[in-house]
Amino acid sequence: MEASGKLICRQRQVLFCFLLLGLSLAGAAEPRRYSVVEETEGSSFVTNLAKDLGLEQREFSRRGLRVVSRGNKLHLQLNQETGDLLLNEKLDREDLCGHTEPCVLHFQVLLESPFEFFQAELQVIDINDHSPVFLDKEMLVKVSESSPPGTTFPLKNAEDLDVGQNNIENYIISPNSYFRVLTCKRSDGRKYPELVLDKALDREAEAELRLTLTALDGGSPPRSGTAQVYIEVLDVNDNAPEFEQPFYRVQISEDSPIGFLVVKVSATDVDTGVNGETSYSLFQASDEIGKTFKINPLTGEIELKKQLDFEKLQSYEVNIEARDAGTLSGKCTILIQVMDVNDHAPEVTMSAFTSPIPENAPETVVALFSVSDLDSGENGKISCSIQEDLPFLLKSAENFYTLLTERPLDRESRGEYNITITVTDLGTPTLKTQLNITVLVADVNDNAPAFTQTSYTLFVRENNSPALPTLHIGSVSATDRDSGTNAQVTYSLLPPQDPHLPLPSLVSINADNGHLFALRSLDYEALQEFEFCVGATDHGSPALSSEALVRVLVLDANDNSPFVLYPPQNGSAPCTELARADSLTIYLVVALASVSSLFLLSVLLFVAVRLCRRSRAASVGRCSVPEGPFPGHLVDVSGTGTLSQSYQYEVCLTGGSGTNEFKFLKPIIPNLLPRDSEMEKAPPF
Repeated sequence: MEASGKLICRQRQVLFCFLLLGLSLAGAAEPRRYSVVEETEGSSFVTNLAKDLGLEQREFSRRGLRVVSRGNKLHLQLNQETGDLLLNEKLDREDLCGHTEPCVLHFQVLLESPFEFFQAELQVIDINDHSPVFLDKEMLVKVSESSPPGTTFPLKNAEDLDVGQNNIENYIISPNSYFRVLTCKRSDGRKYPELVLDKALDREAEAELRLTLTALDGGSPPRSGTAQVYIEVLDVNDNAPEFEQPFYRVQISEDSPIGFLVVKVSATDVDTGVNGETSYSLFQASDEIGKTFKINPLTGEIELKKQLDFEKLQSYEVNIEARDAGTLSGKCTILIQVMDVNDHAPEVTMSAFTSPIPENAPETVVALFSVSDLDSGENGKISCSIQEDLPFLLKSAENFYTLLTERPLDRESRGEYNITITVTDLGTPTLKTQLNITVLVADVNDNAPAFTQTSYTLFVRENNSPALPTLHIGSVSATDRDSGTNAQVTYSLLPPQDPHLPLPSLVSINADNGHLFALRSLDYEALQEFEFCVGATDHGSPALSSEALVRVLVLDANDNSPFVLYPPQNGSAPCTELARADSLTIYLVVALASVSSLFLLSVLLFVAVRLCRRSRAASVGRCSVPEGPFPGHLVDVSGTGTLSQSYQYEVCLTGGSGTNEFKFLKPIIPNLLPRDSEMEKAPPF
């Protein structure tokens, strides 16, 4: 036992350290093959994918190498720094594949940028970690004493979860004088023992025998299992039941209901009496067969005990024994083939998904996914589609699909897409699977702010509130169709086209809301209108901007009293200098003189009419003499467009000019004089 333990330990150490690496270079269609011994510890090295694919470290990182397996059952992991492919966990071949040999796990190696993939296989190599086991530890074999030497008696076989050479290799029987054992093989490859009679039995000499049957596997060192065989020697019953045919082949649909009649077998025995009565039973039935089928011991009808599953097991080999009431029996074999039906909907496995995606980008990969169907034939063929009214398309490579944008997207037109991926098989009836994904479109700063008007006209009264140096005079507004910081707008004043316009001292703007403010009191007589441009800039990168024209019109207020030019002081300004007054002042003086002349003419006419009436009255004796001068109100007409009595007039003739000019003297009432600042602003006559 100690030596055996050392051998087993040494074997495990060798198997753990030795990983079989297989890489097929027969062509692009051939998968890359690797192998690993079962029970190898997790994180053990399998291969270096970067070297297998001929990638350097820089290219390996850039291309986005990943490993994908069917159904996302990851038995492998990839070290993204070194490119080493490692075991994700300890693998048990028997749990993964059962009796299937070779045990192969399929996976794909993906390169994302540019997209490329390779099929790969990982073979799990069996080790001898299970011993043969007899389901029945004791067997009863009834042998007629009339049985001739060479007669064979099949015995129940042992089962070994290992495969290949680690499975059952042969059977041996304990030493005895009558029997030996042969190791036989059935059609499915499993080996079973047959007891061979070497010497005729004599019930009177020896009525029973107890033998030990041993099953040995082919491992190194071999493992074994034993069962006890009890042989009962019977009196003569010289005819065994015989089946109508030794082999039956049956096909049955996997959706057949429980209780479905699979087949009916029949055997006959030419003996009479109790020796001719036949009963049927399952012979050497495994647990799976015993759970799936049952046989009527009287009629030989075989029925289903549970639902079949083609994807789990495609065929069954069932052995039937017909035994008479005596010691003899006959056997037949039934091969039951399970027929596939379309009972599995396609499966979708999402490997990569990107959301949101930037607008205005060219062809962009949104999602990478694989499709599969557990059914076979037409039932396992798959088609994939999305809605037709979307700017997306699908590209396929075997069972992998890539969802891409068909053209650059515009977030301002549509910021979200609900995409339904529909996967349909070609079976009857058709089965389908739908996967809904939502793709968001990320904003790009592709829209400049837009003013609500291309130009703005603002009206401001002159002398605007000196107590409020930042009087609000109007607003401009711009909007940006982008979102987030790309839509945040900042307003600013742009340099005026007129370099002499002191814009910074006249107007300011609120950078956040576009409100415009006057910084000082405006004077219509000094500046009647001015214009400038306002800019609106977003916070995107790079920033975008636009501009609008603002025209400010200053409204006149009645803030200047009429005034006259002062007479020369100390002889310093001769009358001839008045000839330099501009034409507007001359027109004003002429108009004022005309109005005054009309007024004087009216007064003279009025006096003449009165005098005439008096002369007529005197001639008739009714003439009266006026008591005094004309009433003052005839001259005091201030506010009617003429000058009041508060003003005196002086006429000065310019020498040699040939023209006459009126020059107004200072008003008699001092408080009606214009302020010095107004006189400075007033244009000269």
